[in-house]
Amino acid sequence: MAPAEALEVTLTAPIASFRNPLYQGMQIGLPCPPPSTVGGMLAAAAGSWDNVPEHTRFAMTFTAEGSGTDLETYHPAAAKPAYRNATIKDREFLTDITLTTWLTTELDLWETALRTPVWPLHLGRSQDLATARTRRVHLTKTGTGTQGHAVIPHTTTPDTSTTNNGEQMQLPTAITLDRTRTKWDTYRYAPTGTDATLDADYITDTGQALLLPPTHPAHATT
Repeated sequence: MAPAEALEVTLTAPIASFRNPLYQGMQIGLPCPPPSTVGGMLAAAAGSWDNVPEHTRFAMTFTAEGSGTDLETYHPAAAKPAYRNATIKDREFLTDITLTTWLTTELDLWETALRTPVWPLHLGRSQDLATARTRRVHLTKTGTGTQGHAVIPHTTTPDTSTTNNGEQMQLPTAITLDRTRTKWDTYRYAPTGTDATLDADYITDTGQALLLPPTHPAHATT
């Protein structure tokens, strides 16, 4: 089967923190960035969501070399003034992170955007800046690949010979621009990696590239 050209994007950062939005008033950390966070990073690189094609999809893997907990000033967003008082809470964070994404459409657009981003690249909080490197690669279309550290849709069917296909999580996929509506989906991720195999859209030289649902805000309105 003829290989497909893709843009491989590798982002690294010394520290990152992804708050689980399902817990209100608490700083519970996620082991990986939600797809909506990665989509937002791409939109920042392109300048705005207006410059992102609605059909844009990507595959992603994520690793972190360490983790920790520090203290952060928390400012509640509440209607009543009495509940807006700042307080100190524990914040979970990850260290020495690497996020790899594969884009298979509009390669010129994303190559330019990520090499000269309009807005600074960051994952999670705005002060957690990231560095991006891009390269053109050729992926094999469809086949069986190793899950590894990939974030995959929960509906993906793993190899039935193993049940180690990661932690199940409910994560935001797309959020409207006014943040009034969120599209949630169920995903799986194994922080330490897994040798489970599954059918993938594309096969990389290290495992698989399984495309996630589109993260454009337009998909949060349906």
